[in-house]
Amino acid sequence: MRLSILLLSLLLVACGKKSETGADVLTAKIKPASKATIAHNQGVSDQLPFTNETDFELAKRGFIATIPGAQVKNTEGREVYGLSQMQFLEGSSAHTVNPSLWRQAQLNALNNGLFKVVDGIYQVRSLDLANMTLVKGDSGWIVIDPLTSAETAAAALALANKSLGERPVSAVIFTHSHADHFAGVTGVLTAEQLENDSIDIIAPEGFAEEAISENVRSGNVMQRRALYQFGDLLPSSPDGFVSSGLGNRVSDGEHGIATPTVVIPEAGAQMKIDGVKIEFINTPGAEAPTEMVFFFPQFKALCMSEIANHTLHNIYTLRGAKTRDALAWSRYIEFAMEKFGGQTEVVFSSHHWPTWGKSEAMDYLAKQRDLYKYIHDQTLRLANHGYDMIEVAERLELPESLSQAWANRGYYGTVNVGAKAVYNRYLGYFDGNPANLHPVPQEEAAQRYVEYMGGEESIMARARRDFARGNYRWVAMVLKHLVFAEPNNDQARYLLADSLEQLGYQAESGIWRNFYLSGAKELRHGVEFREEVLPAEEIVARVPLQLLFDAMAVRLNGEKAADAEIRLNIDMTDTSEKYLVVVQNGVLHGYPGRHSDDPSASLALSSTDLRLMFGGLVGAPTMIKEGRLKVSGNPLALIKFGRLFDKFDRNFNLVTP
Repeated sequence: MRLSILLLSLLLVACGKKSETGADVLTAKIKPASKATIAHNQGVSDQLPFTNETDFELAKRGFIATIPGAQVKNTEGREVYGLSQMQFLEGSSAHTVNPSLWRQAQLNALNNGLFKVVDGIYQVRSLDLANMTLVKGDSGWIVIDPLTSAETAAAALALANKSLGERPVSAVIFTHSHADHFAGVTGVLTAEQLENDSIDIIAPEGFAEEAISENVRSGNVMQRRALYQFGDLLPSSPDGFVSSGLGNRVSDGEHGIATPTVVIPEAGAQMKIDGVKIEFINTPGAEAPTEMVFFFPQFKALCMSEIANHTLHNIYTLRGAKTRDALAWSRYIEFAMEKFGGQTEVVFSSHHWPTWGKSEAMDYLAKQRDLYKYIHDQTLRLANHGYDMIEVAERLELPESLSQAWANRGYYGTVNVGAKAVYNRYLGYFDGNPANLHPVPQEEAAQRYVEYMGGEESIMARARRDFARGNYRWVAMVLKHLVFAEPNNDQARYLLADSLEQLGYQAESGIWRNFYLSGAKELRHGVEFREEVLPAEEIVARVPLQLLFDAMAVRLNGEKAADAEIRLNIDMTDTSEKYLVVVQNGVLHGYPGRHSDDPSASLALSSTDLRLMFGGLVGAPTMIKEGRLKVSGNPLALIKFGRLFDKFDRNFNLVTP
């Protein structure tokens, strides 16, 4: 029987036999939805309350104006954001998209532009991944979350001024430390305003460090994975990018950062900003390391920043970041409800659309609160019964009262990953089984798996059979080993790609879909090379020095540096600060306020040039030649120091060895 299946499968390949989807399984072409995927997606349609149109009414409510095609270009004429390619969403759900995700994509992409929340509060939505909110103060606009890019932020402000009347920016609020909520600040404030701190920038305590640090130590791998998470490598189409779930695409423009002039302490604060009273609650450690929600008494409006959204959010994000605290997250929502719920008539957030009406808003928040607490509590309940992380994630399902609420669907985060995140936060990755304590590395294990499973032909025969049955998860798990053992085996790569593709078509989570389809693209066409984009000098110039040295410590090649002993005394000519940088035992240390009595070399330069040099934007020879860097002692020590660091490649493989 086994031999018959093998011969039949080889014969089908040799004859160019078509699969049940109508396309040759073993080609690099994009495939249509299989019968199993169509059936899966039909089951989703049958399961969920698609006749409920409330969200569509809310997403359209208060519409004022938009930009044609939501298109924003930079000064060179290059599009940094646009939705003209998303018009396919105006039709019925395609078989290649989970109908629930299709609905979410419609709500986001087809409702873009300027909207009124209440008189005095307006939002620009779907002109970037996040929303930009504008509050009418006594003298100008209080801008909340100036988006990811200067170009989209400027376009959003211009749209508001054109539609509502020209007003200057009187203050800026950063709700939290993720770049889609602050990196477009130079689009709403001038360089002069940023330089002289003439406009207040309000942010939660710890913002300045957290806004940079998340991308410092693991920035290279995180940015690589983010390309897959947000579908940056995929075309917008029914078989490509549809949505990130949290919003549309991330804009691709000029990024910046600004240092807050007003910091909201952990205990919270009440203050008047341009005549508008605002009550702040700090919410660190949940959706972001530093974040805050706040209430506008005169508008009876509660801004929940990004801890309440019209989706289940990431407790762990697939791009890679520290696991978030689901219990604290739930408690912050509860605290906001208790403190402001009696006065609130509308809830709005940094993504998606508002919820109007006191009872409707509190019901929405209660379900969001219980969503995170349920995942937290039930994960630990199952873990305490002895189930491991994978078993917990497979068993955990939301009760219908939570799962049938559209705002709780897993368009961005998922229950499966959320459960794994909670488990990992409390118990780590080890499941207690000693066989998993010291596993063989993936490439070596793959060779042995393939041998144990009877070789390439036997594996492919079984994989084709399981693919035809719609067992795509299992096919992906098995063929991963064959691809890692035989990376040039095109048949294995293409069938693995086809499996990931069908999983992407079935995924309700936008970022799961993007990962699956991006992985399929890598398998079929290899890694798409992208030029490295160095951070802007103004961002590097604002990096806290200790974070800069932390980043350098990660780049230090321990093998090269194992026998090196280097001590660099650094004097900053503009601030009179001093630093000692030491390399020993293959480790780099940065010590503020210190010098060595016996340095290998001494450097004198400005604090900005120090950041630019150690950040890799300007070389030491250039600075010496231009008179910006003076070196005393042994100049060879600085040359040796520079040769100890790795340069990271941002085009490494993710689904192939």
